Amino acid sequence: MSQAVGQADLSLVDAYWRAANYLSAGQIYLLDNPLLTQPLAPEHIKPRLLGHWGTTPGLNFVYAHLNRVIKARELDVLFVTGPGHGGPALLANTWLEGSYSETYPDVPRDASGMRRLFRQFSFPGGVPSHVAPEVPGSIHEGGELGYSLAHAFGAAFDNPDLLVACVVGDGEAETGPLAASWHANKFLDPASDGTVLPILHLNGYKIANPAVLARIPHEELDALLRGYGYDPRYVEGEDPTAMHARMAEVLDQVIDDIQRIQHEARAGQDGARPRWPMIVLRSPKGWTGPATVDGVAVEGTWRSHQVPLAGVRDNPDHLRLLESWLRGYRPEELFDERGAPRPELSALVPDGPRRMGSTPHANGGLLLRDLHIPDIRAHAVEVAKPGATTSEPTRALGRLLRDVMVANADARNFRLFGPDETASNRLDAVYEASDKQWQAETLPVDEHLGRQGRVVEVLSEHLCQGFLEGYLLTGRHGLFNCYEAFIHIVDSMFNQHAKWLKTHQKLVWRRPVASLNYLLSSHVWRQDHNGFSHQDPGFIDHVMNKKAEVVRVYLPPDTNTLLTVADSCLRSRDAINVVVAAKNETPDWLGIEDAVLHCARGAGIWEWASTDDGDVEPDVVLACAGDAPTMEVLAATALLREHLPGLRIRVVNVVDLMRMQPDTEHPHGMPDREFDALFTRDRPVIFAYHGYPWLIHRLTYRRTNHANLHVRGYKEEGTTTTPFDMLVLNDMDRYRLVIDVIDRVPGLGPRAARLRQHMQDQRARHHAWIREHGEDLPEVRGWTWQF
Repeated sequence: MSQAVGQADLSLVDAYWRAANYLSAGQIYLLDNPLLTQPLAPEHIKPRLLGHWGTTPGLNFVYAHLNRVIKARELDVLFVTGPGHGGPALLANTWLEGSYSETYPDVPRDASGMRRLFRQFSFPGGVPSHVAPEVPGSIHEGGELGYSLAHAFGAAFDNPDLLVACVVGDGEAETGPLAASWHANKFLDPASDGTVLPILHLNGYKIANPAVLARIPHEELDALLRGYGYDPRYVEGEDPTAMHARMAEVLDQVIDDIQRIQHEARAGQDGARPRWPMIVLRSPKGWTGPATVDGVAVEGTWRSHQVPLAGVRDNPDHLRLLESWLRGYRPEELFDERGAPRPELSALVPDGPRRMGSTPHANGGLLLRDLHIPDIRAHAVEVAKPGATTSEPTRALGRLLRDVMVANADARNFRLFGPDETASNRLDAVYEASDKQWQAETLPVDEHLGRQGRVVEVLSEHLCQGFLEGYLLTGRHGLFNCYEAFIHIVDSMFNQHAKWLKTHQKLVWRRPVASLNYLLSSHVWRQDHNGFSHQDPGFIDHVMNKKAEVVRVYLPPDTNTLLTVADSCLRSRDAINVVVAAKNETPDWLGIEDAVLHCARGAGIWEWASTDDGDVEPDVVLACAGDAPTMEVLAATALLREHLPGLRIRVVNVVDLMRMQPDTEHPHGMPDREFDALFTRDRPVIFAYHGYPWLIHRLTYRRTNHANLHVRGYKEEGTTTTPFDMLVLNDMDRYRLVIDVIDRVPGLGPRAARLRQHMQDQRARHHAWIREHGEDLPEVRGWTWQF
């Protein structure tokens, strides 16, 4: 239980806080003279002043107080900082505690290391101004706002001994993702999960405007937070002495309450959802910085957001103000003559991995255990003949994921996240192994709700993505399933995670983490019933903008290829895998052994569908990527084989989209020699592609035969209609593909004029039929591969 914190302890916390503030301000301003052993001169100042001061003192304040309770109670704490560009604080604190110098020995804890710490900040060849992967103890990129609390809860899932302290900035609190994130407490199980301690930091301003939550009445704010299900405690003021005493008192109370809640839940005493405590910290923006500059208020206003004193090199008055500000922290009391933190400051620092900059939870690869994945052959479908049977690919995947949950039940290191679409995407077999985690009220009609589920469903793609990122970065595995059109909601979150991974891979001290796996189903070609708003395959284009070492895109054409791809993705590390797959009945093209070989190749000739002789080049290549395009290419091939039996056709299926790139551009890319052998150097290639057609051109524009490549795909034509009409509207149907072949194979046009006309007539017949009958043509609905 907590006891009153003595004055000596509070003085130590204050000294540590002053040291962190000094180091933070030094990073923004100083190029040299780190200990102020000389009068401050213009040449000691950086030529370009970059960084953000306004939020930094508050972050340092929280860090110092967390150190005290970690040390006193032997806690494991992960620190997540939501306020943007809080980099100076985290760099200062990790250097003070020693974890930064252990990670980067060339930045030691002495005057030379302090000088390097200052020089590298927001400097060419140095480190960013925000909390980036380079910062020890971090899992959260501070450059974009809104995701801190979701990351914090993701980190706490299945981490029963971990406390995640998450500082939420008042500007960040205005974002949609953060507003939804307050509801994450309805998914956190006090018996089996860790704890998240939200600390809402109200310093009053954003870049230039007041913050909403800082300007509403106390009663309204309190009602809002209590309405979210929290028990808020308030630390408010400007006087450091009073604030230290209050923060210490509140923090001890909060830790007591958290431990009581966990003890009761783990002893089975109370099944009700707890009202978790949180802290509201209200302090001036730019606290302890210059109060006024040039007669204008700075501290406590938006003017302190970035650099409070901007003209230091050229304005002697600003230079004097800066020196007075820095010396006001009394650095001679905080650092010895060598520049090292004085021993009394180190007395506040937790030991070893309990230092927040050294926690293994922020370097998840240190904790990562391989996921046990049962043999996919147990879930494979039998394929006696290509296309003779059908199955639902994602339903088979659901059974595999169910068995993954069972196989890893003791480790509790795998979760499935999704926005209320697990059953819709045919993954509901997982409920045989796990409930959906749920801490709120349940009713008799509810199904599959439980307190310790492995499935997390919440109708916020932001939360699903944030939970999964926090889960992965702290050393676990997972998968995010979503409707294809609505995964765009997390475009920006994907950006940030991709950038994090790119940097993370270059840091030798960061260990590889499990990949972020997307399963996109209910895709563009089978959203005929929901209409235009649900028809968008563009996430793939967005993904392709990121660095090759990070992203992968897979388009499995049937059940067994999906199982094969899923197995590979779940085993992979340090990547973002996007898998687009059907949930509806789809022809089974490949047996499991052929599927394994085909997926290993990533792209290959389907000899059973082709008519070209191995010794003679084909007249035309019909290529496909995606389940619907594959079916249309094979249906077009069947029509051509029936009506033009002498035509030499090569059918090529692409399951790994990255194979289309040169090997110089992507690790999965094809060398030109291999690409030319597959697609030929001079024959027409008709390519039916799942998404927007120009992406295939973008990936292949350097290839020898690019001029003969004609791509069909989604052209932003859609409505509520039939499945086949979606293909007709976008000119990717089998009849259009046959016409493309006739138009592009030299000399074929005159011989095939009647077939071309027949194909046009079929398209017209289709148009009339669906408007009369409300369903596709019988020969389309009943089509199967007969060769």
